Order: sequence, then C-alpha cells, then structure tokens
Amino acid sequence: MAIVYKTRSEIEKMRAANLVVCDVLDEIEAMVKPGVTTGELGDQATALVKKHKVEPAFLGYGEPPFPSVICISVNDEVVHGIPSPTRALAEGDIVSVDFGVSKDGYYGDSARTIPVGKIAPNARKLLDVTRESLEHAIEKCVEGNRLHDVSGAVQRHVEANGFAVVRTFVGHGIGRRMHEEPAVPNFVDGGRNPRLRDGMVLAIEPMVNEGSYEVVVDIHDRWTARTRDGKLSAHFEHSVAITDSGPLVLSRR
Repeated sequence: MAIVYKTRSEIEKMRAANLVVCDVLDEIEAMVKPGVTTGELGDQATALVKKHKVEPAFLGYGEPPFPSVICISVNDEVVHGIPSPTRALAEGDIVSVDFGVSKDGYYGDSARTIPVGKIAPNARKLLDVTRESLEHAIEKCVEGNRLHDVSGAVQRHVEANGFAVVRTFVGHGIGRRMHEEPAVPNFVDGGRNPRLRDGMVLAIEPMVNEGSYEVVVDIHDRWTARTRDGKLSAHFEHSVAITDSGPLVLSRR
C-alpha cells in the first residue's frame, strides 16, 4: 500500500486526536500506584473515552477482538496486555500503557512506561534508555532523511546500552487509519526505506527488552506479548509529523 501524505489541515486534526490521547495517558499515569489494579486503569480509560466523546482505537480491533480501550502491560509483558480486575500493581513494577483514539476521522496513538513507586536501578535504566531512544528517533524525522535513519537511531542507542530491540512488533504510519504505511521498525532491516517527506506521519514506538529481543504471545488470551526470557520490557510511543520546519510531535503538549 502507498504512503498517505497529510495536509496541514489533516495534521491539525491528528493533533487534536493525539492531545486527547496525551490527556488520557496523563490521567492514567496519575492513578498508577501500588494496589491499583490494571482493571481500574482500564475502567478509567473507558470513562475518559466517553468524557472526551472520541472513538476508542483498540476496542474490538483484530482477531480475537481486543477487549479493552487500552493496552496495559506489566513488567515482562511487552505490549497488548489486557486490563484485569485481579491484577494489582506492586511497588517496583513497571507498567506500559498504550492508548489510541479516533476523533473527527483521524487517529492518535501514544504509549509510555510508568514506574510503580520506587523501582530498581536496572528498571530505571531500561525506562530511561527506551525514552531516550524515542527522542533520538524523533530528531531524525526531518525531510530528506530516510526511514532507516529513524530506525537506526533507536537501535544504536538501545544496543549501546546493553538492551535489545523487539523485532516482532514495529511502529507504523498513522492517519485516517490506525495502521498505515510505512512500517517503522526499531532496527535497520532489509525492508522499505522511503525518504521522509513533508506530510508523513509516523507512530514511532520503541519496544525494548532487558534481555533477549525474543517474545512469546500468551496462548490463553492470544494478545499479551511477553519477553521469552521473563525479563523486563519497556515501551514508549509518539505520533510524529514530518514537516518542512522539522518534526512535530503530535502526542505531547
């Protein structure tokens, strides 16, 4: 499929959708503390979708249909964790929250990994490096660069710090659909390497493992992806527009 380039008007609409995503994630992050269940976080996200009068991007997506408006993944869970009323957060956990909406026909998508209370130094380093790798990738989102400049920025920073980039899941273009071309790997592969042009919008989302890059998908819910070796994983994501004046991060204020 072809890359869809957005007009300034369309980017403004995507900005509006992404600001809702940002505000909801801020409210969810403020709730994160020991004893809170992932189900409570999911219920709050559902309430906020109704409050903002937007359409949830994840609910009912895929096969089997995803059962929540938000993905909540704890510790060794990489992505696509399903909120549960029996899963209580504990001091020292890390919890990744991934959320998307559609507003006026355009999508927004963002994710962040949140510490639960005081976390161990290795967990803190994992969060910091993953967040930094996303910022390095955003810096490469300028006209004339290529997609592999973005992917390579993530991979170099992650691997230089002793961590591993997940291969199974990648970022994506975004616009009138949640997932558009191009795929945005967090590592340099042999795939498409288009030149970045004004009007491209990319959902860049480093998923970084403490140990091996290998993941397994839970056979029971067919969604939750975990690290194969049981070590920690972190996930950060922003929706970023390439413009003639530089990268515009749509999903933060």
